[in-house]
Amino acid sequence: MTDWQFDVPTSGCKILPPDPRSWDALSSQGYDFEVAVADLVDNSVDAGARDVVIHFLRDGDQLVSLLVVDDGSGMDEQELDIAMTVGGRRDYGSRALGMFGTGLKSASLSQARSVTVISRTRRSRPAGRRWVMEHARSDHRCDIVDPDFAQSLLDRYYDRPITWQGTIVRWDGVKDFPKHGGSGQTDRYLNRIIAKLGLHLGLHLHRFLARDDFNITIAVEDVRTRTVYLDYGVQPVDPFAYPVSGDPGFPRTFTTTIPGVGPVALEAHVWTPRSNLDEYKAIGTVLDRQGFYFYRNNRLVQAGGWNKFRQAEQHLALARVAIDLPPDTGDVFRLTVKKSGVETSPEFPAALDDACDVDGVSFTDYLTVAQTTYREARRRSGPVRNPVIPPGKGIPPEVRQAIKDELPLHEHEDPIEIRWQKLDGGMFFDLDREKHIILLNSAYRTAILGGRRGGLNDAPVLKSLLFLMLHQVFEKSHSGSREKDNLQLWQSILVTAARSEVDRLVDND
Repeated sequence: MTDWQFDVPTSGCKILPPDPRSWDALSSQGYDFEVAVADLVDNSVDAGARDVVIHFLRDGDQLVSLLVVDDGSGMDEQELDIAMTVGGRRDYGSRALGMFGTGLKSASLSQARSVTVISRTRRSRPAGRRWVMEHARSDHRCDIVDPDFAQSLLDRYYDRPITWQGTIVRWDGVKDFPKHGGSGQTDRYLNRIIAKLGLHLGLHLHRFLARDDFNITIAVEDVRTRTVYLDYGVQPVDPFAYPVSGDPGFPRTFTTTIPGVGPVALEAHVWTPRSNLDEYKAIGTVLDRQGFYFYRNNRLVQAGGWNKFRQAEQHLALARVAIDLPPDTGDVFRLTVKKSGVETSPEFPAALDDACDVDGVSFTDYLTVAQTTYREARRRSGPVRNPVIPPGKGIPPEVRQAIKDELPLHEHEDPIEIRWQKLDGGMFFDLDREKHIILLNSAYRTAILGGRRGGLNDAPVLKSLLFLMLHQVFEKSHSGSREKDNLQLWQSILVTAARSEVDRLVDND
């Protein structure tokens, strides 16, 4: 194409100010409550705070405000204006936790109708700014807080933790706070959210909390009586604090070189099998908590996940890998705005194939050790499971593999196949015992798939459940009275459920 232009020519430019609705987009980032609060605490860490107090204020039965108070370096009026500007250009140091200039605003306004920030440095007078969502939507108006009020709020927290300098972030109209239910509902909410918040902060900031000079306290106070109901110090939750390694050869440090980034170290651990410690169980499910734990400037920014390197599986439950992101991540590692995950380019999983330690042990060898450790622990402590006929066609390969990993197999039996076929009489399923086939009525297929197109390995949940329910039937030449009754029971209930799916699909159309 000889007429192709690689550069796009322009004839001028114009300024397009953001529509007020951009505030709705800013406040709709999908922050969970504890993630939003953690974003504020990150700012406190960047300001050099030694003490951070997260303060729930209640007026009798009702929660009225949340404040995050720190004894960091504080801000003067000019710095405060920058901090309250969306995308405001701060000078983020190389060790800072902040990055994008949006966290304070988007985290706060995703949770509350207004956010007030009051601050003081050693050399400046108290100053304050406030964003009210209603005003921001209409004309981007940011309120200037009365200096006397700013001083009085700072005085309220004198010596706990503010002495000479510090910052207060205040949320009013918090959406998550219970509006009804009285004192009991408020108490239940506080018990739940403080436990969740403490666990989240303890995990993601565990390296800071392990130091002697940094503390986070969660407190609840009645604004009228000044009664403190709770004063809770957040404890570090180190995801690598196992008492004994699951394998004596670990931890080991593997190294790989990624183009455009350079060498990256992977500290690989094998957790103690069958652990009940919070440090092990704090992160989601068994599938969630395995994999990579990325740190940026000592702040945990991703807890678990394999980042397209491989699929999570039960037998890797003990595998955790700590990675400190290099200062220059290029395009290989991209931190999400909420600092709750890391997106990686294809160069990262490709480089892991070449990762090895000083003894020449490969990263793939580590995964094998972690799997073997888990299997051996299950074999020693778990009940003996009876062998089953292997799964076959119609069940997705990853499900077949999971069944083979979890259950011993009758290796010389023909696999159990699951296929769709038109069945008479409105039956949901039928069995071909001789050929080891479970037949599903194709009349229900479209409804069960929600209108999506089917394939050989479709409906994996349904097929997995049917395999688990019916595999023993194929081990016998005929069914006894109890088994016949069970088959009839399952048939009746599944037909009713399938017809309900058909009705739903018709109603939606």
